[in-house]
Amino acid sequence: MISFKMPSLGADMEDGTLVEWRKQPGDQLKRGDIIADVDTQKGLIEIEFFGEGVLEKHLVTEGQKIAVGTDMALIREEGEKVAEAVSEEKTPEADKGKDLTKVQEKQEEASPVAPVRAKEGQRIKISPLARKMAETHHLDISKIGGSGPEGAIVKADIEKSLAEEAPQAAAAKKEKAISETTTEVSTETKPTMPESEAIRKAVAAAMSRSNQDIPHYYLEKRIDFSHAMTWLKAANKERSVKQRLLPVALMVKAVAKALDDIPDLNAVWENGLQRKNEINIGFVVSLRTGGIMVPAILNADTLSVDGIMENLNDLIPRARAFKLRSSELSQSTFTITSIGEGGGDKVFGVIYPPQVGIVGFGEIREEAVVENGMIGIKPVVDVTLAADHRATDGLVGGKFLAALNKYLQNPESL
Repeated sequence: MISFKMPSLGADMEDGTLVEWRKQPGDQLKRGDIIADVDTQKGLIEIEFFGEGVLEKHLVTEGQKIAVGTDMALIREEGEKVAEAVSEEKTPEADKGKDLTKVQEKQEEASPVAPVRAKEGQRIKISPLARKMAETHHLDISKIGGSGPEGAIVKADIEKSLAEEAPQAAAAKKEKAISETTTEVSTETKPTMPESEAIRKAVAAAMSRSNQDIPHYYLEKRIDFSHAMTWLKAANKERSVKQRLLPVALMVKAVAKALDDIPDLNAVWENGLQRKNEINIGFVVSLRTGGIMVPAILNADTLSVDGIMENLNDLIPRARAFKLRSSELSQSTFTITSIGEGGGDKVFGVIYPPQVGIVGFGEIREEAVVENGMIGIKPVVDVTLAADHRATDGLVGGKFLAALNKYLQNPESL
């Protein structure tokens, strides 16, 4: 029997609120299935399951606030007999969980949650399942009161609205919902300032712990980017505007290849150095209302440059709309921050624990470069590395920057 626990979605997360179960007892689970929706400081996150089995039992109820590491559900593994699963449940802990669930259910029945309606101009919180039901039945979610955490609309609210709605009202609402679709999408994808401030506070707490607990060391290297720019220009001739590659895709791929060469930086520090087999590159995304999110490009070393560009085009808008999955927030093994155009020449990152390194790319700019005794104008980029001195030293960091430079000078090898 597997005990499915509340995952950590980063060093800045301590708990979350279960908004909705997406899978019910008896449902077959496979790798990558969304098992639940959890509300965190980073928005409504889809929690994934990374195994196979059958959902045996929920251990927490919708609307309950739970700490990271809390048992959320019991899952029967493939081939495990039901009888064995039942015998395992008959423990004092399981009985205690049963009693607690019954008490919670009675409390909910005795004290129903009063629906909360979103104020005008306020972002409407709604679980993915409730949103799908509302779209199917053409319901105007702005008219539905939410009884979930912080007024979020959940499945029960949609069911109640459907039960109360007369056929004539349903037809009228259908026409109105179609005309207001654009407005609703716009409202949902623009987070309000309080949500942004919550993210800022969470990131600030994580970065403060990083500076206090991690002995950083810093290295920097100026890299000739002319070969990379020439390669990109040639590659983009064969692509449409939507498929065009940006320099950052090449940077991500080069970092992944360099980490493959220098595995001590593709690691976490948890009771010592623990190297990771998968190379999952966290990419810092700035939010329009302030703050940052750091979703991961999973298995970046196995992706082509085109594949990485597709990932970035998908991840960045979802990060800004607070629509990420748990794996994209919790499985980064190394982080990249890029200042982009019109920014600073250099950026020095702060390590995101428990990772042991972060690389920063400054703005690509033209400068005078001396090569073979001759002065020429070339595009260059300043690359910095911040690394955990408990895990590696300057020699390892220097080898990483040398490997990164090697790949960027030979972009065709990527």
